[in-house]
Amino acid sequence: MSSTAHRATGHGHATEDFGPDRLWSVQDHLDDILATVRPLEPIELNLLDAQGCVLVDDITVPLSLPPFDNSSMDGYAVRVADVAGASEEFPAVLEVVGDVAAGQADPLPVGPGQAARIMTGAPLPPGAETVVPVEWTDGGLGEGPVAGMRARSLAPEGAEGQVHVHRPAAARAHVRAKGSDVRSGARALEAGTILGPPQIALLAAIGRGRVRVRPRPRVVVLSTGSELVQPDEELAPGQIYDSNSFALTAAARDAGAIAYRVGAVADDAETLRSTIEDQLVRADLMVTTGGVSVGAYDVVKEALAHVADEDEPGSGVDFRKLAMQPGKPQGFGSVGPDHTPLLALPGNPVSSYVSFELFVRPAIRTLMGLPDVHRPTTTATLAADEALTSPKGRRQFLRGTWADGAVTPVGGAGSHLVAALAHADALIVVPEDTESVEPGAEVEVVLLG
Repeated sequence: MSSTAHRATGHGHATEDFGPDRLWSVQDHLDDILATVRPLEPIELNLLDAQGCVLVDDITVPLSLPPFDNSSMDGYAVRVADVAGASEEFPAVLEVVGDVAAGQADPLPVGPGQAARIMTGAPLPPGAETVVPVEWTDGGLGEGPVAGMRARSLAPEGAEGQVHVHRPAAARAHVRAKGSDVRSGARALEAGTILGPPQIALLAAIGRGRVRVRPRPRVVVLSTGSELVQPDEELAPGQIYDSNSFALTAAARDAGAIAYRVGAVADDAETLRSTIEDQLVRADLMVTTGGVSVGAYDVVKEALAHVADEDEPGSGVDFRKLAMQPGKPQGFGSVGPDHTPLLALPGNPVSSYVSFELFVRPAIRTLMGLPDVHRPTTTATLAADEALTSPKGRRQFLRGTWADGAVTPVGGAGSHLVAALAHADALIVVPEDTESVEPGAEVEVVLLG
């Protein structure tokens, strides 16, 4: 018995259940995978290298944002009393003491009857209580209301002399208060957060240039079959295009991994073994598709079923039959000196994609260290013209489109119907003990996007 089966017995299953003819439930197979796969070890990365990674530690804000009171407008910093009652007919006339620009360390103080021309983001100068937008003034040019400031090089007189203010401003109008975004000592981000652009912006804004994260898993996707041809090449009789490796690589990237597509390997066990061995150097997880059933040319099963090394306890791949449709044949175990997890998926396009969503995606999210590794599920009303049938004893996953609390089947139950899969955004789950689902019934739905 291989090590994967030994791992599974640790879940409380009876050892005698683990014979070659055992029919695994979807849940038992998933439990075995998630009990084996462990989150990757944390590393420290520069901010941009950490994009898409999962934060290991809570991040506390070392300084308030913004770190000082600053202007949210281009205009004039003034005292409230000096502009009270100002109007276009009777403007307040103030002495302009100079400019306050963003990044200025020691702005000029503003006294009674004075104003400082201030730029967006510049610190509110001492003595000033509010900001009057430049559109409420003559811009210091004495020619009536202006639409904006002219560059200082073009109109140096705007930073001195007098400014006419045509409207009053309340205290702290157009002022961003110190700490109004986030205060020093607050928790900025929680451990387990995936770092996207907004989170990276926040880390940069509080001065964090490096963070501890779990790296994005490296996933190698490999399809098998001598009949497979790469897109853009000519098809010979009996050949088909390799779509699975593209679908699974894209799905792995969508799940958060760095994914590498190897493409199709011919139906030769020795070639497959050497290809996997070559790829292990860049893999935290291996995914194969095809060659796991009971045919004479099912090369993955032939190549890996007896791959366990006596000198490497814990290695080996089990090939199983699952009580599900599509996706009955599955393989799971580990290969290589580092016991790299390997999931062997069926070759039919729908089978491989459904298997990815149920088993590989949770494994990738586990490697990332995420607390919730599963797609969201909901219940929905079945919108169909006739009852759905399902084989007894099998958990069936049908493609569907979900909207407004209803789900509509897309395509049939065939595991080769890749065109229907392209239009689906949900999986309709029919339980093992259900053989028929009537239109209007409530069904469980896995949301794919």
